[in-house]
Amino acid sequence: MARKKQEITLMREIESQEEWEDIMAKEGLWVVDVYQEWCGPCDAMVGNFRRIKNELGDELLHFAMGKADTIEALEKYRGNCEPCFLFFAGGVLVSYIHGANAPLILRTLTEQLAQEHKVLDGNAERKEVKDPFVTNRMQESLADEEEEEEEEVEEGFTVALIKPNVVAEGKTDEILAEMKAKGIKVIAQEQRQLTEDEAREFYSHLKDEDFFEELVKFMSSGPSHVLVLTKGQADDSIIKEWRDMLGPPAVEDAKEQAPESLRARFGDAGLMNALHGSDSKETAARELAFFFPHMDAPKLHTKKKDVQRTLALIRPDAFASQKDEILQKIKDAGFEIALSKVVSLSREQAENFYKEHEGQPYFEDLVTRMSSGPMLALGLARDDAVTGWREMLGPPDLEEAKTNAPDSLRAQFALDENPLNQLHGSDSPETAKVEIDYFFPVEQTVAMIKPDAYGTKDAIIEKIHEAGFRIAAQKEDHITKEIAEAFYEDQKDKDYFNDLVEHMISGPTMFMVLSREDAVEGWRKVIGPTDPDEAKEQAPDSLRAQFGQDVLQNAVHGCSNKEDAQQKIKKIFGHLEFAADGTVKGSC
Repeated sequence: MARKKQEITLMREIESQEEWEDIMAKEGLWVVDVYQEWCGPCDAMVGNFRRIKNELGDELLHFAMGKADTIEALEKYRGNCEPCFLFFAGGVLVSYIHGANAPLILRTLTEQLAQEHKVLDGNAERKEVKDPFVTNRMQESLADEEEEEEEEVEEGFTVALIKPNVVAEGKTDEILAEMKAKGIKVIAQEQRQLTEDEAREFYSHLKDEDFFEELVKFMSSGPSHVLVLTKGQADDSIIKEWRDMLGPPAVEDAKEQAPESLRARFGDAGLMNALHGSDSKETAARELAFFFPHMDAPKLHTKKKDVQRTLALIRPDAFASQKDEILQKIKDAGFEIALSKVVSLSREQAENFYKEHEGQPYFEDLVTRMSSGPMLALGLARDDAVTGWREMLGPPDLEEAKTNAPDSLRAQFALDENPLNQLHGSDSPETAKVEIDYFFPVEQTVAMIKPDAYGTKDAIIEKIHEAGFRIAAQKEDHITKEIAEAFYEDQKDKDYFNDLVEHMISGPTMFMVLSREDAVEGWRKVIGPTDPDEAKEQAPDSLRAQFGQDVLQNAVHGCSNKEDAQQKIKKIFGHLEFAADGTVKGSC
């Protein structure tokens, strides 16, 4: 951030949590102008601060500019475009002002400075305050989290008819009581007599049957009782359950095959089979619209699934001979393979990974086999992934697995010549995190939004966040021809090299450092094949499929490997150091 020398002397620029903690530890009153990178600090106040600093000449008075984007302590102020001035003393907030009200800011500054002198002299106590802006945001955040914990899903339902003959016999209440006893909930009901036209429309799927006209006359001969039924479940099980209660459509069959069914007990001969139930989800939706046109399909508010991640290892022997079958079993069980990598462990690495098993009689054999060749490491994601995967694996002891859990994966994929089980799974969510970090450490890659896609950068950035990447650093620039040539140096022998360079200097470009487990390969999967037409066929959800135009104007760029990523980070951003969570380390 280019600033005049005297402004830098007056206002200390704070851009990292470490720098923030440093000023919070210093004695005196700190007046902090909290700003966003995209709009910058409030320059209008700098002259006022310089004047009062000169007038007071007080060594306890300090000024700083705090970038909310990169300081963890100012996270709740991110996205706030209104000028904001915070007053800190002894590391605590003692006052705050939102808005560039110069007289109020200067008066507050003078009052708080005098108060801090009293505190340091032992004549007063420092009083910490809470900024309502932050308090309100925290409450909103909690409310949002509660909302996010729930999701609205369509509730399974069916439409039921108690037909005219049963209504006429006064059996409706008896049938309703049986529904209630089965836990079936009636969410809508009415008694109505169908006209012949309505009966024809409702049973139009039977219009070619010989009994159609007779059916129309029967259904319009008196009132029916129409109901919408649910059981508080998101699936369609209510449809099957209600039809099972009804029994076979023909009363004679019902009495013979299901004598306790409703049709067997309440139906007469022929068409007068007592009751109706939707035969599918689609039919239920149609019938709901027919009888209750202004009623929306019922909704359920359910707790969102707790998606977990766990580590799975297909050990070397099984990887060599049974990998595809095991992967299919994993997919069939509803797991998403979020991370995947073929790895080879040295003996030392295998000993380190399984150090908790040291001393066990099988330890040497385990280490030897784990370091004998390549294996497949997987990051699996699913609701209750840790427990679900371990249940699929079965007991660690092969003989126990074969005897007590013959359908488990360890039993199914046991190898005769190998006494060890062929699959590994984390034993707890905490262990899963450690093990995933071991095999898939957070790494960085460079992402570039090219000039042709710059207008859609916000949508692309949203996709980046959805894919689990952290944007550790970013910059926008009109790059020079020299930089473009250097960036694509590995493609200088290609026929399209000059056209590519010209395209890259034709407009603004956004560069980002992305952090995530397996970031290089993960980003390449997100962007898809180089040719957008190929991407649309092979990876229709990829960024190039959605935002690319042709091979040159393909929206985004990704590094080919870790070394390429490191070189480009240095070339574009200079020397950066990264913390374990993928953020850029601050420099003091």
